[in-house]
Amino acid sequence: MEEIQEQELKVGTFACTSCGADLKYKPGTVHLSCEYCGASNEIPQIDADIKKLDFNAYLANQSESIETSVESYVKCESCGASSTLEPNVTSALCPYCSTPLVVEQAKDEKIIQPKSLLPFKLDKNGAKGEFKKWIKKLWFAPNDLKKAALNFDHFKGVYIPYWTFDTDTFTRYIGQRGEYYYVTETYTTTENGKSVTKTRQVRKTRWYPASGSVKRFFDDILTVATKSLPQKYIYKLEPWDLQNLIPFDKSYLSGFITEKYQIELEEGFEIAKGIAEPEIRSLVRRDIGGDEQRIISMNTQYDDITFKHLLLPVFVSAYKFKGKLYQFLVNGRTGEVQGQRPYSWIKITLTSLAVAAIIALIIYFTNN
Repeated sequence: MEEIQEQELKVGTFACTSCGADLKYKPGTVHLSCEYCGASNEIPQIDADIKKLDFNAYLANQSESIETSVESYVKCESCGASSTLEPNVTSALCPYCSTPLVVEQAKDEKIIQPKSLLPFKLDKNGAKGEFKKWIKKLWFAPNDLKKAALNFDHFKGVYIPYWTFDTDTFTRYIGQRGEYYYVTETYTTTENGKSVTKTRQVRKTRWYPASGSVKRFFDDILTVATKSLPQKYIYKLEPWDLQNLIPFDKSYLSGFITEKYQIELEEGFEIAKGIAEPEIRSLVRRDIGGDEQRIISMNTQYDDITFKHLLLPVFVSAYKFKGKLYQFLVNGRTGEVQGQRPYSWIKITLTSLAVAAIIALIIYFTNN
């Protein structure tokens, strides 16, 4: 068996063809730009299919086509995220929690090389604009929030690691099918001071055993591979325009931070199963039929599993407000904003008192 191919991946070392300075990717284009002389250097476009890799072959360490790469990462001692640094940086803060990073502790780590990515479409100013709009819409936000949240010194563009999985599923199930039927019930009630007897139709359910199987192919189940961001917010950045994925090219990483995946491939597939399960349960209920369904057991077999490791662009802002950490995320493609926010209990209390006073006045004038 041939050894797994290993390549050296270094980010941020592209030299300007005019002045030799480091180049950075210009969001929304296919160019690297020079901050010093203004030159624009085109990124050669790769005309290649984005290959899906065999999941079980990788786990068995038998794949000859899976490439790995070596990158220098520095790990945050607070949140555990491992991220790249731009060249010649002597000090930096974690893009997720703003904890100072110990740059001297950066070390090389081997990872599965991404096969594809979505480049940043928004630049930093565009993301700031979307973020400011979101801030202005927040109800009951403390007055100091805008000052803290709009400190964009720690507003970073980060390529977040993801896995996607394709799989055929075959599910055997045991359950019950419920069918409604109606019976006439006699009951006694009081009308005009007299006791009267009436009848009514009462719905009941008759249950029958059910068993069978369903099939479903899942394409591109997307699972985030970081634990450094609030899961409910990172998933709310969807949908992503995965149809516009391009083959991996490290040129697009220049000028941005890239995080190393914290969720390994096998764990990522377990998460994918959880994402697929509601759809499988829906198929089972449809197959059982009837008016109601009970699922007693499901046994799902996953076949022909393939995966891709990809990077998706997110702007991240982290700040501490009154000792508590808050994170905000901006989709680097669509501008969708998600995040945590504090509340001003003073504003909530004053608003509640004002509403109570208005209600009291309405009642007073209604009764007088």
